[in-house]
Amino acid sequence: MVMAWRFFFLGKPLLNPNPKFPKPRSFSTSFLITKTPNKHKPKRPKSDSPRTRPVTPDSNKIPQFESLLDRDATFRFLTKTKEFLSKQSEQILRLDDAGKLHRELGFPRGRKVARSIARHPLLFTTHRHSDNKIWLGFTDLMDQLLLEETSIMEAMEEDRVTKICKLLMMSKNKRIPLSKIYHKRLIFGIPEDFRDKIGKYTDYFRLVVEDDGKQVLELVNWDPSLAVSALEKEFLVNEDKVKKAFKFPVKYGKDLDLEENDVKKLNLLNTLPLVSPYSDGWKLDLWSLEAEKYRVGIIHEFLSLTLEKRALIHHIVEFKEELSLTRQTYEMLKRQPWTFYLAGTEMNWAVFLKDGYDENGNLIKKDPQVVFNEKLYKFAQMQDEELSSEFGEK
Repeated sequence: MVMAWRFFFLGKPLLNPNPKFPKPRSFSTSFLITKTPNKHKPKRPKSDSPRTRPVTPDSNKIPQFESLLDRDATFRFLTKTKEFLSKQSEQILRLDDAGKLHRELGFPRGRKVARSIARHPLLFTTHRHSDNKIWLGFTDLMDQLLLEETSIMEAMEEDRVTKICKLLMMSKNKRIPLSKIYHKRLIFGIPEDFRDKIGKYTDYFRLVVEDDGKQVLELVNWDPSLAVSALEKEFLVNEDKVKKAFKFPVKYGKDLDLEENDVKKLNLLNTLPLVSPYSDGWKLDLWSLEAEKYRVGIIHEFLSLTLEKRALIHHIVEFKEELSLTRQTYEMLKRQPWTFYLAGTEMNWAVFLKDGYDENGNLIKKDPQVVFNEKLYKFAQMQDEELSSEFGEK
């Protein structure tokens, strides 16, 4: 009997038991999400390359120094565009042309320059010219800031001349190509027009044109009062601090089976005295301990002359011939973590002079140009209404 009923129902379609409800219809499933959204997909690990690989392991990083490099990247468009526009006729640039100058203006390649301009409305503006083209220029506030910066540079001119003299005195032949100083002038606070003022300081240096047309700045008079490094000055004030600044361990010191205190004393004897960066250390045997002391002193003094007591490795390598540096500079600096900190990636890293900063990562002594730059960065992050409210409160 049961088998008969099964045969009956399998052989014929079932009737709708309730005719009040219509037969269900087929429907589209196109609206259903069949792929995993990108935000839910596992993130791909960053490619391990010199472009992304940190020069200092995460366990040893100093966030305050790393954040300064991030700040530089954030304001790259501001600093580069300010410099580029300042040299243009009437300090304006057609927007169509600006869009092709991603390297000169410091905005990401493939991006629209208008996006970068909009980030700093208090400093940059655009307007339509009579030729119906849109032009990029400075705001009135930016014009005032540039005048303030000019007055700072004029007030600091003697200091910048001293920096140039000290660079020449450290160099191997007491001469440096003018182009190198010009290209790296910003880290020392040297003004754009310093080349035009060389004639004012003929008692310090002179311009020499070589047979191939290259312009070279050459030291004229050696000033003994300038041939004193920042480290030597510090030694007179805090001898113990300088003794701990560098360490040049005695080779095979562990094999001598000495006690810890004896090893420290032996290493200290090996470390001091240091070799002055204003000496003829370039004549020393290239791989000798004294030669390494000399090169370490050169880097220390070079960074001491910079505005922010730091420099990208590209800035330093620019002067490698004049300062007698070797390809082992990176390894040399890694051996001195008490004095130098390396930040950034292996492809583009910076050297910080730790002595120039406090425990919070702030410069201990700020040059007037640094104070101005920080003021400029503050305005760069503000909108029109924020400026109005700030001055309204005052």
